[in-house]
Amino acid sequence: MDFFEELQWRGLVKDVTDAEGIQERFKKPVTCYCGIDPTADSLHIGHLQQVLLLRRYQMAGHRVIAVCGGATGMIGDPRPTTERKLLTLEQVAENVRCIKKQVEHFVDFSDPEKGLMVNNHDWFGNMSILEFLRDYGKYFNIANMISKETISKRLESGISFTEFTYTIMQAIDWLHLYRTYNCEVQFGGSDQWGNLVSGSDLIRKVCGEQAKVYGITSPLITKSDGSKFGKSEGGNIWLDPERTSAYEFYQFWVNTADSDIISLLKRLSMRSPEEIMDLEKSLQAEPEKRLAQIALAEELTELVHGHEGVLRAQKITDTLFHGSIKDLSVEEIKEGLKDAKKSQIEDGMILTDVLLAAGIAPSKREARQLIQNGSIQINGDKVTEADFALQKKDALNQEISIIKKGKKNYFVLTF
Repeated sequence: MDFFEELQWRGLVKDVTDAEGIQERFKKPVTCYCGIDPTADSLHIGHLQQVLLLRRYQMAGHRVIAVCGGATGMIGDPRPTTERKLLTLEQVAENVRCIKKQVEHFVDFSDPEKGLMVNNHDWFGNMSILEFLRDYGKYFNIANMISKETISKRLESGISFTEFTYTIMQAIDWLHLYRTYNCEVQFGGSDQWGNLVSGSDLIRKVCGEQAKVYGITSPLITKSDGSKFGKSEGGNIWLDPERTSAYEFYQFWVNTADSDIISLLKRLSMRSPEEIMDLEKSLQAEPEKRLAQIALAEELTELVHGHEGVLRAQKITDTLFHGSIKDLSVEEIKEGLKDAKKSQIEDGMILTDVLLAAGIAPSKREARQLIQNGSIQINGDKVTEADFALQKKDALNQEISIIKKGKKNYFVLTF
């Protein structure tokens, strides 16, 4: 299959302005771009599909441009329901700096003939309102603009003129890139379709019918039950290692439902179709091994956290589920048990009282039963004495103690 056919096989094509034309154009190197608005100082895994598409296009021999929206980020792409909170210029500039650093993990910008990252504040920053209205606004028909899904959804609840102009700004982005870098392709999520069409229309009106450009969208990722993708119980899974640890990131993918994993592999993995089909067979034959989930977890964790991050995540995973907590450092324990139930106890507290106070056992009788059955470990050692006293001097780093109940239930105690 050719590049476009593989994109279709992977589920990365929803709408295209000219499917036959873009398939033919992809047979030779072409300059493509995707926009990223800096609405926060970190991307999260909901952004991964588009960021990895930049990588995928580049690996296929195409020149890619990542546009970080230092200008559009100050306006905000219209949300389905409410206005976005406006950020200051300083906040946006800091977000741009952070996001640029993250995207560099995925895309090679060392050679401008292969990849570029640009900031649209560079061409919007000094544009006057008269220039915006006279040179660009005259090409946009209000009736067409309000018919676009992102805007029409907001007409009943209300949309400000600020957000209403967002689609014009994004169209100007593409026109600028077309004139400056001969950028012929824009790709984005399916929610960007209206903006892509606005851009291609503007280029045709300004540059003439001979200016041939192509817009292509990919479906937004959702879970098989239709719920939003990209969050765990603790909130967003960020691409910033300081905000989401390697272990937490790795575990998100390992815990992916069987019904979702093959679709995610197709969209997010750089593995070949043949390798993905082999993993699909393993899922059908031996789902309990979770080989497909582990494959995606390893690949994406290495991209975001590096090889050391993968090894750290695997070590914590293997130890918490199959080994002794003694094999982990205190920092590794904190990382692996970030979401474990935490309780504060008094120095010298008796174990049965601890189990009751921490909610590990519902009664003293059941607490004693757990202890007598050998179901309780403290810092990796089995304890069978009900009157065992937990002391701060015996805690890990004299800071925390870890109780393990049964095979995989952990509780963190502080003094």
